[in-house]
Amino acid sequence: MNFTLWLLLSFCGLTLGQEGLPETEVTTETGSCFPDMCKFLKEFAAMKAKLESVETNLKETESRVLVLKQKEALKVVFSAGILGNAAIGPFSTPRTLIYTRVITNLGNAYNQNTGIFVAPVGGMYYFSFFYHAGGGHKVRLLLMKNNEHVLESSDHKTLNDGADNGGNAAFVELQQGDQVYVQLHPDTHVFGGSHTTTFSGFLLHQV
Repeated sequence: MNFTLWLLLSFCGLTLGQEGLPETEVTTETGSCFPDMCKFLKEFAAMKAKLESVETNLKETESRVLVLKQKEALKVVFSAGILGNAAIGPFSTPRTLIYTRVITNLGNAYNQNTGIFVAPVGGMYYFSFFYHAGGGHKVRLLLMKNNEHVLESSDHKTLNDGADNGGNAAFVELQQGDQVYVQLHPDTHVFGGSHTTTFSGFLLHQV
């Protein structure tokens, strides 16, 4: 039993037990001490309960603050380009572009061997891609989320334009483990160029 409650019961029990005694005996043995002590112990027990409640709320608040700090501390930023100055494609099937020159990869969520970004946490992300290509072939690049076509950038073949440049960008909500990559459409091409054909993204905030 809690020591405080034991004292409370002992003193209060003793006080109540003495109510049956003659008034002179109660006055002689207890004076005015026990009723005051009983009241004090009751108030002390109530104060202790309030303090325990405050302590519990404080721990919960500290836990929430820690979670928020961990979320703020997580940084996910990457940017990469394709090495080489030669045409990539055309291919007969869709092809994931692999951006092998990593400019930055804070959080290591982008894989330079596969060209795929894997979301380390659920949240709102921003992605962009740009390309350089020759005008003699069609261009069509797709920003993909898992197997979903999010958006694209394309250009038609032309004999009057020696080179094409383009790109696109989007805010994309991801769950942990979702994959984002740039796909080259069949029968189209781009030029490799680590300064012109690029893929970038970063985490705005967790959800």
